[in-house]
Amino acid sequence: MSNVLYAPQIPYRSYQQVRAELLAGREIALLDVREEDPHAQEHPLFAANFPYGRIEIDAYTRLPRRDAQIVVLDDGEGLALPSALRLHQLGYTNVALLDGGVTGWRDAGGELFRDVNVPSKSFGELVEHERHTPSLSAPEVQALIDGGENIVILDARRFDEYHTMSIPGSISVPGAELALRARELAPDPSTRIIVNCAGRTRSIIGTQSLINAGVPNPISALRNGTIGWTLAGQQLQHGQTRSYPAASETNRQTAEQDARALADRAGVKRLARAQLDELHVDRLRTNYFFDVRSPAEYGDGHLPHFRSAPGGQLVQETEQFAPVRGARIVLADSDGVRANLTAHWLKQMNNDVYVVDGLQAEDFSVAGALRDELPPPPPVDEVNPETLAAWLAAAPQQVGLLDFSSGVSYQKRHIPGTWFALRSQLASALKQLPDGVERYVLTCGSSLVAQYAAADLRLLTALPILVLSGGTDAWTAAGQPLEAGATRLASPLIDRYRRPYEGTDNRTEAMQAYLDWEYGLVAQLEKDGTHGFKVI
Repeated sequence: MSNVLYAPQIPYRSYQQVRAELLAGREIALLDVREEDPHAQEHPLFAANFPYGRIEIDAYTRLPRRDAQIVVLDDGEGLALPSALRLHQLGYTNVALLDGGVTGWRDAGGELFRDVNVPSKSFGELVEHERHTPSLSAPEVQALIDGGENIVILDARRFDEYHTMSIPGSISVPGAELALRARELAPDPSTRIIVNCAGRTRSIIGTQSLINAGVPNPISALRNGTIGWTLAGQQLQHGQTRSYPAASETNRQTAEQDARALADRAGVKRLARAQLDELHVDRLRTNYFFDVRSPAEYGDGHLPHFRSAPGGQLVQETEQFAPVRGARIVLADSDGVRANLTAHWLKQMNNDVYVVDGLQAEDFSVAGALRDELPPPPPVDEVNPETLAAWLAAAPQQVGLLDFSSGVSYQKRHIPGTWFALRSQLASALKQLPDGVERYVLTCGSSLVAQYAAADLRLLTALPILVLSGGTDAWTAAGQPLEAGATRLASPLIDRYRRPYEGTDNRTEAMQAYLDWEYGLVAQLEKDGTHGFKVI
């Protein structure tokens, strides 16, 4: 943790002060700087996970206004103060610590929530509670399939999730695409449309999207998604690739008219293309600019300054895409459907939302991903893959090789002999390495995180520190050997919370516990009282 002695005094904000800001709708970012797994165990409703180890990489993208109000928290792990100091060093001028952290929030009477993306999941449960969203159980859907009934099953998750496991015969139609594509996939209005996800939220929101948008078919959610399917003892498919077709112009126009009416009803505001330049330089508000189309369409061409945020995932992970509560969110698409549908949900979640109107094909002129603004990494010596390979061949015990990739990436591939390490637990990670180390070499996928971690490590050791030039990607490209698995863990694998609804090897108890938790979210929302959600 660098430059602590030279940093200013960081003030504290109480639970009552933070709650007052949330209730007033003023801009505030409540940042939980722990790793994702401890964050998922319990945190305030609008606390966005913002791990210490990625602050330099994420800050300028996710916290675009440098004088926005930021409150940092942990649960006594000692990460909040270093994180606040690091944010101050990056130019943020209104940074405070949550008094007492997670425990202080609870002791002051604040409600704590489990899991990830809790604002969105809570909102989904509230939608079902208020609108009585129709649903069918897994056995009921299986009976429809077995009986050859006139149905179509639409999977509202990301394509990679669908590819991993899916309901038999289902088609991948990620959430924001549903209203645009449904009439192509079910042109007969008597065809029953069934929307599923892995658990509950995206199937509820997807089903209600189609109902709200006026799609004439009978529409139901698959109750409890692939979890419910598995708990019913029914078999899932794997490796499927079925995807949605292009929308006809007639169906697009119908969907656009319905989506715009919905957005207007929700109170979504509108912008012209010419107004975007003014917003891009606005320093009085935090402005997020999101392109809600598919990643492939975004890559082919997008508006300047707009980031890819497929609409279904933006509704599902709102606090991660836009951690500043009370910010302005601006949405764009090329069809008039996806942005309006997404916006009508975000507005109901008490966000200040705008849709850009009147866009033409030539407006989507910027190809490829938007380049993130990053602070300059600290100067550090580098070593190339060939030299590192020679060192490891000659005296592997002398090289302390630390990998700061995600735990998932580390287990997929890493340099033989590498230790998985979390930047947030660097001091304890060093103690796990065997004796005899004479130099440290740091890596990750590209060595970006490793470069920032090198500055932290310099405060903990007098030994030489080097970063692998180009990271593990360069090592791989050079044809050097790799290994897989959790072979050497200098830090625990807590950087990612294992969702009970992903993958194919979840325990029955964990899946059922997750569903039970979701059922209780409406009551928790009422206890918390800060959300401002309003279902139309």
